[in-house]
Order: sequence, then structure tokens, then C-alpha cells
Amino acid sequence: MQKYNSLVVVGSQWGDEGKGKMTDYFAQKADLVVRFAGGDNAGHVINFNGQKHKVTIIPSGIFNKKVTSVIANGCVVNLLNLVKEFEVIKNSGVSYGNLLISDRVQLILPYHIKIDEAQEEARGENKIGTTKRGIGPAYQDKVSRLGIRLGELREENFKERFKIVFDYQMKFLKNMFNVEALDFDQTYNDLMDAYQKIKDKIIDTDIFIETAIKEGKKVLFEGAQGALLDIDHGTYPYVTSSNTSANNASTGSGISHKLIDSTMGVVKAYSTRVGAGAFPTELLNEIGDGIRERGHEYGSNTKRPRRIGWLDAVALKHAIRTSGIDSLFITLLDVLSGIDQINICVKYELNGKEINNVPSTNQMYEMCKPVYLENPGWSEDITGVTSFDQLPDEAKNYLKMIEKICEVKIAGFSVGPDREQTVILENIF
Repeated sequence: MQKYNSLVVVGSQWGDEGKGKMTDYFAQKADLVVRFAGGDNAGHVINFNGQKHKVTIIPSGIFNKKVTSVIANGCVVNLLNLVKEFEVIKNSGVSYGNLLISDRVQLILPYHIKIDEAQEEARGENKIGTTKRGIGPAYQDKVSRLGIRLGELREENFKERFKIVFDYQMKFLKNMFNVEALDFDQTYNDLMDAYQKIKDKIIDTDIFIETAIKEGKKVLFEGAQGALLDIDHGTYPYVTSSNTSANNASTGSGISHKLIDSTMGVVKAYSTRVGAGAFPTELLNEIGDGIRERGHEYGSNTKRPRRIGWLDAVALKHAIRTSGIDSLFITLLDVLSGIDQINICVKYELNGKEINNVPSTNQMYEMCKPVYLENPGWSEDITGVTSFDQLPDEAKNYLKMIEKICEVKIAGFSVGPDREQTVILENIF
């Protein structure tokens, strides 16, 4: 099989693993950075030159002026928010690269947000923790063939087509949730105003990406959320609405899987989760509270406090299998400094029996109790470490233990949020 300079970077837990940081890091070497799933519910905070920069739908490679960032067909896009985000980047004073958008992306429209809000409210105590940004309803329309693709906005009869779909959605909102109708003309005009600002960036990105890879260019594929939030292989129903695993990099960008060379999974040195859903290793104590504060574990978009737990190797191995992960990158290792004992969950106990897999239902997963492997912690400040050898022995052993349990090599680790606080152990891109 021919080798290509292509790498998929995906989160290997429940999101917020530091994918943005790692995509930004590898983007310094890339020609293209491709986002292949999700919408603007997936915020990434990137730190460099002592400043924080946030992106939601625009790929993290945008901050490299030599890179072309691509929003591919597997994404859903709120065009108004995309334009605002790009304007913020242009006005931030930092250099930025080119942006291209697939004409096959599905649009998130104002009625999707209304539906998202109404559906979540109707769930009552059974809320799934949606960000209410219209992501799920946009994907629902995609599979129901009611969606609007970005490429349709340039067609002469688009307004008529849009009006038919719009009227249907207004009837649905009124009859199902008693939500008052939106104004069609305002919605249409706002959409077309945004389109005019971005239309020169809309192309058939499938062919563009394929050509770049075959020409030997370095192409980086950026995942959104985490593999455990995948609509098929995640911890359903507390998942997102798209396929977040690395296997979707080909489908979500319109290229053959044969053009993808390797996959790296980004993993926190511990576990976090936002919203509802089973979380076997959750720490509801001072250790968990301490990790949350040291790791600044609050949503970059929602500011919601994240739930904290020990590293769950059972869930991680599930992500490794379903994403075909070749290597791991461990983030936020520095946050564990000062903890006397650090645990890794290596099995679950379910109904008195030990199991090595993630159950398919949340009810069964809630019943799982973690079986831990105990590891001594370290007290040293490691935020200035620039090599594996400079780590305390306990930190070295912790990384080696993860590698042994997961049977996947560790390609590097980070000891802080800045680009410079990144230690690469193996050159994979």
C-alpha cells in the first residue's frame, strides 16, 4: 500500500482532550487541515505566544498562514456563526491561512436551534445535555433528506426550495412544541447576506483534498468531540449526532480510506465528561475538584464544569479499536502533579463479574464499577519539561503503564497549554 503524508487526529475520550492544541501543533507542518465532522458545538482553545484563541467550526490550522483549512462535507455549518468567527480571526491581529468550505456541508438554520431547544426541554429529567446549537436537528434533516446543502444557495430557485422546507419546519414547531413561527424573509435575507461574504470559499473540497494527498502534500484531518461520543460507537444516547471516530475521516471528507496513512488519538492523563451519561471512574471528591481547577476543566463554549475521573483504559481501548488508532498523545500530564496515588481503570465489575468492554446501553454502563491499577504519583512541577528523560520516574512509569495496557505506542505528551509545552517522542507526521 502506498504511503501518504496524511494523519487523522481524534479525541479518544468524551471530548475536550486537547485535539485543538495537537491539530494546531501538527498544522505547523501541514499543507491542509481538514475538519470532517460536527458543528460549532465543538470549541477548541489554542494557546500560543501567550494568547488564547478559540475556534468552533473553523479548523485549528487556520492560525498558520501557510495552511489551507477545509470544512468538509461531514460537517454541519451555521453560516452566520461561521462568518462571525472568521471575522474575529481576521480582526485578531494574528496571521491566518486560507479557508475552504465544501459545497456539500449541511446548513444549521435558525429553526434547527429552535427545535433543539424545544426537544431538550421536552425531555424533562431525561435531558441529554445538548448545547442547543441545532446540531442534532441539522443531522436529523440530513438523514431525512430535508436538509439544505451549502451549494444550493447559488441556485436560481433556492428561495422557492427553502420556502417549502421552512414552512414545513414552522408547522412542526407549532404543532409539536407550540413554538411561534420565525420570519421567513428575515431568515432568508440573513442567510444570503452571510453567503455573499463567504461564497468565494465554497468549492468541491473532495477533489481538492484527494489531489493534495496524491501530490504528496501533508494533510491533517481534525476530529470533533471524542470517539466515545460517536453516534454509533459512543456511549449512546449521551453522544453527539455525528460519527466522531477516525473512520469517518474518509466518508466525512469524500476521499478513500486508502489515502489515510495513520491515526493519532489524543487522550487526557485523566478522564472528563460533560453532561449526563455513565462515567465509571468519576471522582466526586477533593481529588476530582482539584484536577478540575488545575486543569481549568470548564467548557470552552458553555463554561459548564466538566465531570472528572481517573483514566479509563477500558473506554480508551474501545476508542482505539473503533477508530483504528495507531498512536496516543497524552495531554495535561502536568495536572496530575501533587497527587499521591494515581489510578487507571483496567476492567469493570458488572453483576459480580469482571468485563473488559463498554456495555451497549447506558443502564448497564451505569452499573459498572471500576477495577483499578494503582500507581504512585509525583510531586514535582513538570510544566518546564522538554523531554521524556526529564520526567520524574513516577510520571515515566505512568506513561509506560498506559502504553502497556492499551498496546499502543505513545507518540508524545504535553505539560501545559502552550505549543512549546509539547514533547514529541516519535515523529509521526
